[in-house]
Amino acid sequence: MGKKLLNKDITPNCAYCLKGAVAVDGVNIFCNRKGIVKPDFSCRRFKYDPIRRVPKIPKELEKFSADDFKID
Repeated sequence: MGKKLLNKDITPNCAYCLKGAVAVDGVNIFCNRKGIVKPDFSCRRFKYDPIRRVPKIPKELEKFSADDFKID
């Protein structure tokens, strides 16, 4: 089978919930159910929206030189 695109073990977080939207202040989240909440808050009505999730930045790879690939 192919690689799964979405992880099912996502920690609930209002920052990427379907029912939340970024508030006017740009930091907090306006929830349809709870009102203004912190971005890391979550409730039992959490519904994951993959479009709102910001992926982690991958680590930068090491820099190699031509000497690293020479056989002596």
